[in-house]
Amino acid sequence: MANYAVQTDNMVITYNKGKSNEFNALKSINVEIHPREYIILFGPSGCGKSTLLYTILGGIIPSDGHMFVRGEDIYAYTPLEMNRYQQSTIGIVYQQFNLISSISVLDNVALPRIFLGTPPRERAERALELLQRFGISEQIAKKLPTWLSGGQQQRVAVARALINDPEILLADEPVGNLDSISAEHVMDSLETINSKDRKSVILVTHDAKYLPYAHRVFYMRDGVLRRIVVNPEKEQIKRVKPGETIVTEIEQLARLYPYAEPIELKVKSVVNFATQTVGFSQLERLEKAVLQVLRGFMDDEMFYDFLVRPLKNGGIGMHVDESKTIARRVFALMRYSREVQRFREQMHEDSMFMNQQKFVDRLLEFIIEEVGLKLDQKQLAVLQQGIAERVGGIINGDDFFERLTLPIPLGGVALTAEEGFQISRYLEKLIAQGGYVIRANELLGAHT
Repeated sequence: MANYAVQTDNMVITYNKGKSNEFNALKSINVEIHPREYIILFGPSGCGKSTLLYTILGGIIPSDGHMFVRGEDIYAYTPLEMNRYQQSTIGIVYQQFNLISSISVLDNVALPRIFLGTPPRERAERALELLQRFGISEQIAKKLPTWLSGGQQQRVAVARALINDPEILLADEPVGNLDSISAEHVMDSLETINSKDRKSVILVTHDAKYLPYAHRVFYMRDGVLRRIVVNPEKEQIKRVKPGETIVTEIEQLARLYPYAEPIELKVKSVVNFATQTVGFSQLERLEKAVLQVLRGFMDDEMFYDFLVRPLKNGGIGMHVDESKTIARRVFALMRYSREVQRFREQMHEDSMFMNQQKFVDRLLEFIIEEVGLKLDQKQLAVLQQGIAERVGGIINGDDFFERLTLPIPLGGVALTAEEGFQISRYLEKLIAQGGYVIRANELLGAHT
């Protein structure tokens, strides 16, 4: 037990026990966190992750079970022992910074040292050393916290949490109030504290983009620890069984759908197997390649070469004929989606009428070929008008689908529901992609 930085034994936290509003915040939690591990407690609001964090801090007494830190049951401590534990073993960073606005930045950081009886000069030197490490100069250190940006204030809070050199650093949504750049700086600081200072870091977040920082992620929901996922991209502190760090398809799906239950992830895996001709890892590679296509960094020949390239060489390893079909469909989608966007922008310009009509004709022919339908002239005329109105935004997607399935005497195309769904789905993709492609090009152009 002493080998663990933190360990819980069937720990339960119940608020308002015995009352009508009794609530089980944590239910039989068992965790084992090793020294120098970076652990993220992840889940939606109200899942119990912050409750677990503050129980480690020594602020919430378990209703049942035990909380051990460095092998000791911290809730068996005397008040004096608990005080020493919270001063020296544990440091914490809050979302709201919690800096004292009436004293300088330097004094905020040095404050915890006062309660240890450290001489003024010694604690000031230590505080300044930490502030400079996190990018806060001596000049800024003399100012009040209110002079600082949110990112700077949080780095001050990190320095304050480290002033007594704790073994374990807790962080409760530490970047929840920061912009993306400031958040990255703070998260990188916590990463350094873990990797260079060799301290255990336990961080609470509901934002999935920060999960790669952790050695392991504890997924929580409804007061229960649902699963633990090992990060294969980081060298593990905890000894794992051979093959345990291999990212299975379920773990990959867990990253895409972090709030899904294990059974939901298994369902997605089965559906993927039943409907896709390529595996999940191949789909991930394919998505990255399509991103390069959208950004204009990969043309059709490069994309095709990537599709047929063997897996061991970084490609997808698809059959030649299948690769040709996929490459053709992707680039046709990109081409028509751009034209859809131009059509929507120019639909009220009379001088463009003929070009718009030609585009609708080509789009109609393309969609019919893709879906594989044979229609008579009446059906084609109604479908052509429906496409023009849907692309132009005159009717919505539901109205377009209804027109596809209505009988011909009622002004419809008389398609089956399945046929209508296929055409409607394809056209909606073109409309959606058109807006994205134009916007992506604008953004890329703004940075060149």
